[in-house]
Amino acid sequence: MSPDQSQTAYAASAADLALRALDALRGVGGTAMFAEHVERAEDPKAALAAVRVVGADGFAPFLLGDAVFHPQDAAAVTQSFAVFPPAVSTPAPPPDGAAEPWLVAWRDWATATLLARFTKEADGQPDSELLAPRPAGSPVLDGRPSGGLADTDWQRWSVRMGQLSPLALPGLDGPVHFSARTGAAPLALARGATRAVLRRDFPTAARIARWLVLLHTEGVPLPLDPAPLVDHLGLYGAGPRLALDVAIARRLLGLEDA
Repeated sequence: MSPDQSQTAYAASAADLALRALDALRGVGGTAMFAEHVERAEDPKAALAAVRVVGADGFAPFLLGDAVFHPQDAAAVTQSFAVFPPAVSTPAPPPDGAAEPWLVAWRDWATATLLARFTKEADGQPDSELLAPRPAGSPVLDGRPSGGLADTDWQRWSVRMGQLSPLALPGLDGPVHFSARTGAAPLALARGATRAVLRRDFPTAARIARWLVLLHTEGVPLPLDPAPLVDHLGLYGAGPRLALDVAIARRLLGLEDA
């Protein structure tokens, strides 16, 4: 299989797993979601790659719904780390290091942390820090001395936070979350989500909206109400990954028809 074919297979498998997670969050589908995805796949390697791509968001049905996390699920997630191991050392944060490996390291950390949470009472499960150590640093938002936002920095920063949206789940906390709560960050997130909607970039808007919703649940004052934003994205967006982002946001907001 060529590299292009492999990437296509991985993307298709990730979309399928996102649909499985969406169904599980809504109380539809079978049990052992991760394991079933791998066991039924024509290409098990692509299915394991999908587990890593969907990552922490695959735990949403267990965090926010009634789905039960099975030992088979734990084995599938652990196997995905064995087949696609993270870098031996954590990448340096930008600008000292490349952005993409650092983002992947943060998303891997989130997956490993939730895996450890759901298997903490099981014997023989790997430590989350051994699977994926927590990277250093967080996206940095530069404000003006007056307390305002630089004209372009909030755009770059909000997009970077959107790339880290799988961290916007209950049960996770760290420097990235602190960055989202601090100073002018809520305003930057609101501006970033609004800009993405106006540009009809609904996937980016949904990812940024995830942070606004999480901050809302924590009682952080926001410059906009995230509920209408999430409703709008549900009406005008499409695709399994976007649908999962919207469903997670709706569930966090307490909307029953998530």
